[in-house]
Amino acid sequence: MPLLERAVRATLAGEGVPRGEFSIAFLADPPIRELNRKWLGHDWAPDVLSFALHDPGEPPVADVYVGVEQADRQAREHGVSFEEELVRLCIHGTLHVLGYDHGAQEEEEGTAKSAMFRKQEALVREVMAGARVAGSASQSRRPEI
Repeated sequence: MPLLERAVRATLAGEGVPRGEFSIAFLADPPIRELNRKWLGHDWAPDVLSFALHDPGEPPVADVYVGVEQADRQAREHGVSFEEELVRLCIHGTLHVLGYDHGAQEEEEGTAKSAMFRKQEALVREVMAGARVAGSASQSRRPEI
């Protein structure tokens, strides 16, 4: 999906990273929950998981898993399009791969005070503004994944 590729590319560019290799997979609740349980020891379906596969100092290589059912619930809860929420989660996962983190308390409370969340939301606005200009964003249409 070109919009999500733009989201990852904008995140890399914003961090001065000239190249990287990212795989983005879209999973329903059961398989992403299983990945979360197996690799992180958490028994719930997250919205995004990211795994950096590169060594420090190397261009980033990563697998990013987006929980599409959770993304859909979050989009509806926050009154944003499904596309925007997918953009947000791809950016969030990419920032994690690039070394950003947010505190457990902040994540639990759903607050957005960290540098990571501020950067994420600025990138979401940038990518979505570009999508609106290009005429590719839609509030009502859910992309097939």
